[in-house]
Amino acid sequence: MVDITQYKENHKTSYLAEMYEKLTREQTELKTMSAGDPGLLALAEVEIKSIDEQKQALVKQMEEIVSSEEAVVSELPNEIILEVRAGAGGEEAALFAEELATMYRRYSENLGWAFKVIEESFGSAGGYKEAVFEIRGQDVYRLLRYETGVHRVQRIPATEKMGRVHTSTASVAILPIRKKSVIEIKPADIEVEFSRSGGAGGQNVNKVETAVRIVHKASGIDVRSTSQRSQLKNREMAMSILMAKLELLKAEQDAKKFSAERKDQIGTADRSEKIRTYNILQDRITDHRIKESWHNIEKIFAGGLDPIISAMDLHSKQ
Repeated sequence: MVDITQYKENHKTSYLAEMYEKLTREQTELKTMSAGDPGLLALAEVEIKSIDEQKQALVKQMEEIVSSEEAVVSELPNEIILEVRAGAGGEEAALFAEELATMYRRYSENLGWAFKVIEESFGSAGGYKEAVFEIRGQDVYRLLRYETGVHRVQRIPATEKMGRVHTSTASVAILPIRKKSVIEIKPADIEVEFSRSGGAGGQNVNKVETAVRIVHKASGIDVRSTSQRSQLKNREMAMSILMAKLELLKAEQDAKKFSAERKDQIGTADRSEKIRTYNILQDRITDHRIKESWHNIEKIFAGGLDPIISAMDLHSKQ
């Protein structure tokens, strides 16, 4: 007896699973009707055998669909969206968010990756309230995938007159952009808005409605793209970001659902999970998932992430 529960839950195989169940019911009815009647039994056996072959063909088809999905998911793409957002801590959190973004930009430059701004929102005293970037390059997702989560900084702000240590946070999300997605978005599921791009760029910046905002109704996810020169390009980028966010949301939900079965010791890639503390006074960075620390924060903020990235990669293979 084949367990088709997983196929019923997958929107790409659910209709095949329904066909399988229908054929199973037909088999049961044939067996019931032909019981005790030798004449009918011979005819029923031929039909039952035919139904078995149809069911086997359906199972094979469902297995192939699921396998192709798993292959797509297992591929590590060479393009990601980096999202950095200020958390608790007011103006200090925005400054910290910008420092993290700069750290990733410099790390990307060290590796020869392309780093591009998609959207920026600034704090009242500088720094980032929220910023979105596109990074392209060899192994970019493999190396940065464990940066997702809440980063915490402990330091004395420049404006602090009493010398008190403040704690601020910023969240980081690494969103892989895959060539093929297992997420399906229907036109009716989204709302699309167009507006004029703001910011520097010359006299033509605000004359054409090139900026795009897309809202996914079911999840409430809101994405924007303003960096591209055409409305079409911004729409494509916004859709890519939306797909990536929906995939991350699904991954988080799946991780929580099966958390008791997980053996991954470096976390669930949940954006709400506190993963790392940057203690400026003690010149120490600690990753709470693998319980390791590093010094020379200045060098790390300047893009020297290699020791941390290497440690995360090593632990992921254990």
